[in-house]
Amino acid sequence: MQTRTVRLLMFVEIITGLGVAMGISVGALLTKEMAGTELSGVAQSGAVVGGALMALPASAVMQRFGRRPGLVLCYLVGALGGLAVLASAILDSAPLLFAGFFVFGAGNTGKLQARYAAVDLALPERRGRQLSMVVWATTIGAVIGPNLTGPLGSILPGVPTLGAPFAFAALSFLIGAVLVFLLLRPDPLLLAARPVGVAFGEADVLPPPPAEGPRLKDAWRAILASPGARLGIAATSVGHLVMVAVMAMTPLHIGQTHSDADTLRIVGFVISAHIAGMYGLSPVIGWLTDRLGRRAVVLGGVGLLVGACAIAGTAGHGTVQLTIALILLGLGWSCTMVAGSTLVTESVPAHVKARAQGLSDMSTGLTGAAAGLVSGLVVALSGYPVLNLLAAMATLPLLALALRPVPRTA
Repeated sequence: MQTRTVRLLMFVEIITGLGVAMGISVGALLTKEMAGTELSGVAQSGAVVGGALMALPASAVMQRFGRRPGLVLCYLVGALGGLAVLASAILDSAPLLFAGFFVFGAGNTGKLQARYAAVDLALPERRGRQLSMVVWATTIGAVIGPNLTGPLGSILPGVPTLGAPFAFAALSFLIGAVLVFLLLRPDPLLLAARPVGVAFGEADVLPPPPAEGPRLKDAWRAILASPGARLGIAATSVGHLVMVAVMAMTPLHIGQTHSDADTLRIVGFVISAHIAGMYGLSPVIGWLTDRLGRRAVVLGGVGLLVGACAIAGTAGHGTVQLTIALILLGLGWSCTMVAGSTLVTESVPAHVKARAQGLSDMSTGLTGAAAGLVSGLVVALSGYPVLNLLAAMATLPLLALALRPVPRTA
């Protein structure tokens, strides 16, 4: 069942990765065109906030009824958001654009929550690798997605070039929802919760859901009581904050330093390289997480994030240097995400696990949203290099926490 579950989740990640990547690559440009440079980060922030808030109801559904209904809910809401962004581009409505991005973020929540489903039935010594395989599968769709924005922009007649990709993003989420609904059976979270020794048969597919799920404060208490869970949430949150801040404004920086004819082509190439860095080596990072330990990989991720900010901040017009920086930025994010998510998963009791994972994703999303919101203002007022300097400084609290000695009892 674990092998079957991971393979299905990997395939769904490929499909939905197309939608998320297309939205990322043109979101800031579409917002700039419709609302101005100062608000160019607001739409991305709205998507991140929407996704972060969606993690709470989705994880509540998962804790009571399993992974399948929660993931389907995320993908369907994300598809609705994609259609709203498409409509905003056609109607030239900035309020509808921001609302659509807010709802569109739910699709990414489904992608993030899917990585936890890969760990439900995994052996303890293989948790990092199993989680990272689902993260890695996003590479295929995510690398292809940004390069499709140019061709897809001219397919739909009467639809603005930067709005058309969201129609196909919505379609990718709908396909993901159908696949999960039909094929993710039995549910891995509910199957993992079955008592030891209870046989599994076709006539007994799923155990009945509990009458009442755990309260949100129970999950918070479990997180605060565990040094591993605290470090895991800090790692995913800070890594996402730095990645979103730099990545969201990179297309805008490219648009300011290159001609309009080259902007979409260069943005597609650079963002594809960045997403390849985020996901392409995640199986290796998962293996290192199991082999070297979660804390060591978190520290390595901090080093990569700082190095990426230094290179991007001094890139200027250099596309090659900017591409290298974005690859390193993706690798640093992958280290903090894989190691941090593994820590959260294994550091809290099973009866609050899904709730704690939802809180972790909410924290990660809100910190990323804050970064996306502020990043547009920083670039407008001080420029892209200053943004990278501030992003690098944001890793200092995580570095201090990761270097803090852990009591032997913990």
